Amino acid sequence: MVDGLARPGGNITGVTELGTELSAKRLEILRDALPALSRVAMLWNVADLGMTLRYRSAEDAARVLGVKVQTLGVREPDDFDHAFAEMTRERPDAILMVSDALTMLNRKRVVEFANVQRLPTIFETGAPVRDGGLMSYGPKQSDIGERAAYFVARILRGARPADLPLELPTRFELLINLKTAQALGITVPPTLVARADEVIE
Repeated sequence: MVDGLARPGGNITGVTELGTELSAKRLEILRDALPALSRVAMLWNVADLGMTLRYRSAEDAARVLGVKVQTLGVREPDDFDHAFAEMTRERPDAILMVSDALTMLNRKRVVEFANVQRLPTIFETGAPVRDGGLMSYGPKQSDIGERAAYFVARILRGARPADLPLELPTRFELLINLKTAQALGITVPPTLVARADEVIE
């Protein structure tokens, strides 16, 4: 979508969340928490090309880690029930959800299903973890919001988006919900808890 980070060209600038690049890291964190991880369900909005690219990156990372992927693309809210039925029929070891408007609006349903089925979860942002999910790893969202406001201000003062470098996030957050871990019967390794930026107890 852009010519490069330094000079994006066109009418695009801002902060990238490194969505595709962080997929492998999320799977590694899942493996750290669940050493026996062999099958992960990936839930994403199949109608969104950006989210499909994130899914494909996660799928590639899973292959490298020797983890099988259960593909669960959704297009609308009703599709979540089908995804839940598939996970009930063919149980994964954990769920990785790719975040966009559709999945985030339905995150509480995903968290509730996962907790009832005793399935560990990892998300891209912290909101589902605060709702009862197990873990999340991604760029610090408040930093991205602040930088987005900076870009808006520059553009409103006359700067051309094509001339504003596209930025990469510099701070990342690992959130772990130990209350959820306890409810799931999972002991999160102390080394992983020590790495967390926020622990919910």
